[in-house]
Amino acid sequence: MDYGQDESPGNALFATQLVGFGSVPARFARRARDGLRYISVMTVVIDKLRHPEKAHRPDSEIQRKPDWIRVKAPVSREYAATRDVVRANNLHTVCEEAACPNIGECWTKRHATMMIMGDTCTRACAFCNVKTGLPAALDAAEPANVARAVKTLGLMHVVITSVDRDDLADGGARHFADVITTTRAMSPKTSIEVLTPDFLRKEGAIEIVMEARPDVFNHNLETVPRLYLKVRPGARYYASLRLLERAKELYPEGFTKSGLMVGLGETREEIMQVMDDLRAANVDFLTIGQYLQPTRKHARLDRYWTPDEFKGLESIARAKGFAMVSASPLTRSSYHADSDFAELKKARLARS
Repeated sequence: MDYGQDESPGNALFATQLVGFGSVPARFARRARDGLRYISVMTVVIDKLRHPEKAHRPDSEIQRKPDWIRVKAPVSREYAATRDVVRANNLHTVCEEAACPNIGECWTKRHATMMIMGDTCTRACAFCNVKTGLPAALDAAEPANVARAVKTLGLMHVVITSVDRDDLADGGARHFADVITTTRAMSPKTSIEVLTPDFLRKEGAIEIVMEARPDVFNHNLETVPRLYLKVRPGARYYASLRLLERAKELYPEGFTKSGLMVGLGETREEIMQVMDDLRAANVDFLTIGQYLQPTRKHARLDRYWTPDEFKGLESIARAKGFAMVSASPLTRSSYHADSDFAELKKARLARS
């Protein structure tokens, strides 16, 4: 079933970022009552326990979605099987926590992006749907649980991300390394991609992660420097750039990757400057996707970029020397990460 703006499932978790808010259609509610538990209905009013820092912000209107932003509802058996593996291993996924619009497609292919170190972030980025607050202690069993899930799902490429853990002395770097090494030991043929926090003011953290030799190191810049204080107030643009550069210095054989959102008020020229900055840091792979406002309390959507505009950005990025570029309205960091990794390796061989 293909959901557009006019027949969206309202606040269903998989579509929270994709559709406008309103009442849940009767047919959708019936399916939930009938036992299709893959849908978690979220309230229209922001949950103060989930986003306490946003509760008192003024509302921003949720703009009507254009026709080119559509996804299919997750109804396949494969989707349910992926969900069951995640639940059985007591894991969190960014697919669910960030309300990714691609969850139906990815989980049908048994591709789930593992989100380690809990479901609660110590940052309060204006664009993000992940819960903010004081996280629980790290789960010592999590590295083994992730490794077991990867093996059960039969993944040939896995993306492992996390919440920010500013409360930890190393920002969670050692935990990342443990997850990488444990997963590799159980699935030695599986390539491993990590999407990490910025490890701001965590001296030695990136060295710990890169010692574990992830095949792809990803850290998203998210937006242009001018918008950082509004969109990503807990981060620093040049610190994130340096993190990417340092990752490449520590493990030149690996790939580095970063991602941007558009639709927050940036200009085309500003995006081009970020591309130049990333190439100066020797980043191999750039992803660009459309920002989709999760709730009225999140950062206001400025506009929707058209598919043709995304194609234009992809052409510019390739001309600037990126080995791989993925740019489309629904592009996300881990979207098609397995096939993109194969293309990255081919691009490197072609240049050698």
